[in-house]
Amino acid sequence: MPSCIALKSSHVVFSWKPTLNPWKLRGFSDSQQPFCRKNECWCKAQLHMVIKRKGKEYMYLYDGNSSLELVGAHNGNASTNIVGVVTDIFIPKHVTGNYIEYVKWKLVHRVFSSALQLLATQAMFGAIGVGYAKSLPSAAALNWVLKDGLGRLSRCIYTATVGSAFDTNLKRVRFATSALFTFSIGLELLTPAFPKCFLLLASVANIAKQISLASYLATLTAVHRSFALADNLGEVSAKAQIQTVCFDNLGLLLAASLNLICRNNQRLQAGLPFVVYPIFSAIDLCGIYQSLKHVHLQTLTKDRLEIILNTWIQCGYVPSPAEVSKLEGINLFENTGRKKGSWPIRIGCLDPKRQIPLLSTLTMTSLRAKEYCFICLESHGLRKSEHLGILLALREGAEVKDIIMGLLQACYVRKAILSSGEVWKNVVEASDITHSISRQWFAFIQNSKLCAQEDLNLVQEQMVNAGWAAKNILLSTQEQARYDFLDESS
Repeated sequence: MPSCIALKSSHVVFSWKPTLNPWKLRGFSDSQQPFCRKNECWCKAQLHMVIKRKGKEYMYLYDGNSSLELVGAHNGNASTNIVGVVTDIFIPKHVTGNYIEYVKWKLVHRVFSSALQLLATQAMFGAIGVGYAKSLPSAAALNWVLKDGLGRLSRCIYTATVGSAFDTNLKRVRFATSALFTFSIGLELLTPAFPKCFLLLASVANIAKQISLASYLATLTAVHRSFALADNLGEVSAKAQIQTVCFDNLGLLLAASLNLICRNNQRLQAGLPFVVYPIFSAIDLCGIYQSLKHVHLQTLTKDRLEIILNTWIQCGYVPSPAEVSKLEGINLFENTGRKKGSWPIRIGCLDPKRQIPLLSTLTMTSLRAKEYCFICLESHGLRKSEHLGILLALREGAEVKDIIMGLLQACYVRKAILSSGEVWKNVVEASDITHSISRQWFAFIQNSKLCAQEDLNLVQEQMVNAGWAAKNILLSTQEQARYDFLDESS
């Protein structure tokens, strides 16, 4: 008898050695040992390995005749197995830990949004006379085509106008257009009450819907990419479609159930949309707001990069995308979080409509050809009570490292200004400055530049380690403005 039995395949080798009793198999008690004869075995031995495939577990059984059989591993109860199957259908394999919370709030959002859409469509059919003998099919069809055509045209105009805002202000644009979508449903619900204004109400509502759809489609890929851990964007997108279809069907079921409950009371059925609209709208917007809070984007924008660099200066480390997402929030209004006297940083070029301090002119005259940015002070309004800020102007040809270094330098300048007290607030409005103020300003610029140069490599390295996509920085159209030097030879 051989001292070792081995099974080989192109990928794996199974082998085991018999114990003192050559017919005694491991993993079996004496009472469970098979009845064996020469070259025969009357029971199957279980190999100590599990195969996981499509959410299920399988085990190999050896029948004693040099062959293996793959059977299901009966582990866990029926409910556990059902949960495993459902999870495998709806949830991708390799996603970030915040994905489950995102899906939960997506369920809330899609269910109530779908229910509102069904009630709105039902109201619009009633407004154009569908189901009534006195309705004019041709007039109804014309109204429907007109409102759809105007909506699609507005969608094209909106998409062309917004442009880079889909990347730089994704959460703000997504939530704002979701609120616009909810508003459009309210307009559609009003069409039965004002049938003569059907075309106007329906067209405005459809324009809002098309704008919301354009925003949803433009931002969807970035949201899905933020969850994909193993470059499995296709799988995440496919699962998202399954979720959307199933959640929307639940919303349709909810709306149909409400209609069924009120079918015997015509008055109650007519007032049902106006009763549920404020409730469902609030739940819908809460769902989309909460789901966006669990989207942790790894792409760099000016605002996210500023949060990272401020944290680096104050705490000495680079925060993760999840930490920055909490600090960033939805930011519904562009100036949210900017307190008076905080000296916000803006990337762009000097605006003649804003008050340009004399120091800014002195800074521009001192620029050298090898520098790819310069920093100056500016006022955000014509009145002294308006916010004062710092401008970071980028030169044509500035790369990612130049942008990071320029913004890091601007953050160091802001720190120096805030630590100097109130003296710099009067410098912006002053028509003349002293030599000491000028010397102090250029000292700020030089010291901040040295600090930024010293920190740059370590900051970039920690950004990559923290999971940031540091190869590019997404800037808005205004932030993409560049300056350059005139060619003296021309």
